[in-house]
Amino acid sequence: MEVEKIPIPIFLAHQRDEVAPPELQHFFLEFEDHWERKLWHQLTEVLLQFYALPESGPQRIPIYKHFVLSFSDKINQLKLVTMGLSAASQCKDHQEALEFMTAVAAKVNKPGSQDAYVYAVVETARIKLYLNDMEGARKALDESEKILDRFDSVEAVVHASFYRVNADYYNAKQEFASYYKNALLYLACIQVTDLTPAEQQQRAYNLSIAALLGDTIYNFGELLLHPILDSLTHTDSSWLRDLLFAFNAGDLNKFNALIVHFKKEPLLDHQTPFLREKIILSALTEAVFRRPPHDRALSFAAILQETKVYPEEVEYMLMKALSLGLIRGSIDEVAEVARISWVQPKVLDRNQVENMKRNLESWDTSVNKLGLWMEAKIESPEA
Repeated sequence: MEVEKIPIPIFLAHQRDEVAPPELQHFFLEFEDHWERKLWHQLTEVLLQFYALPESGPQRIPIYKHFVLSFSDKINQLKLVTMGLSAASQCKDHQEALEFMTAVAAKVNKPGSQDAYVYAVVETARIKLYLNDMEGARKALDESEKILDRFDSVEAVVHASFYRVNADYYNAKQEFASYYKNALLYLACIQVTDLTPAEQQQRAYNLSIAALLGDTIYNFGELLLHPILDSLTHTDSSWLRDLLFAFNAGDLNKFNALIVHFKKEPLLDHQTPFLREKIILSALTEAVFRRPPHDRALSFAAILQETKVYPEEVEYMLMKALSLGLIRGSIDEVAEVARISWVQPKVLDRNQVENMKRNLESWDTSVNKLGLWMEAKIESPEA
């Protein structure tokens, strides 16, 4: 039966009576009613409801090709792409899905629907990743990014799709810093509850690995505060969450206790020396942070005690921290003292907040003493 050549009322009747399960048959009455009355918005909304149901799977492609495309120019083009994506999920393989979505992208490639075009092109990039066409995926993503940069605003679903696929590309390439940035931007475009528990855990796991292995990521604040990280609690990967908090606090003892888990993740196991250096830098910044601003001249001996490095490594670690922008200050090699004027802000845990409270109380006491001394001087100038 060539559904493409039969009249739409007959096609809908065939789909309703001979293909659709009983619980979906009422949709076809609404389809025909809205189509005959040219109520395109209402028809679009009912179609989206239909496509969102798992039971609609076998009918998605024929309905899209024969029915939806017959009035595709009259409806919201983003929603047209959404229906196309749903239909493409029923293709027999990734190559067929790519051809299907390429046709959808061409259909919406018009001046007035470039947002929908970006949405479709990004999804073709996602399929190319499945086909291991990294170059093709990158080309599609770069094209989409150039178009997105021209928009003042765009629907969140478009940005979410772009950041999700861009993150998946960088994850496949093991470019951890870029993955981390794009994955967090993706999460900013959606509600975490829209992801299944399994998807949340996988995203949190990948983000944690990227945060640890990213050679430019030394501040995990945004991830530590994000609710997605809680999806690892009470799972076999809960140690990864604990590891992130250990890094944030510069807790060398906790790091050493958790290192036994690295065997579970080869990426971490192979990068143990790098991770040890990273936690040492975190311990250094934490040692600076714990001190009040007026007492941030650290002797090399004090740094040795805090970081547990060898004496000949102290100056290297200080230079590394300075070059990464984790601290600012100067090093007196002769006196073996590092004078720190600034330390990179970080998310604080309860113990760090308590330490800051003590620092503030100490500062308050110092200010009060200074005030009393000045009052005494004013009252007895001869002194």
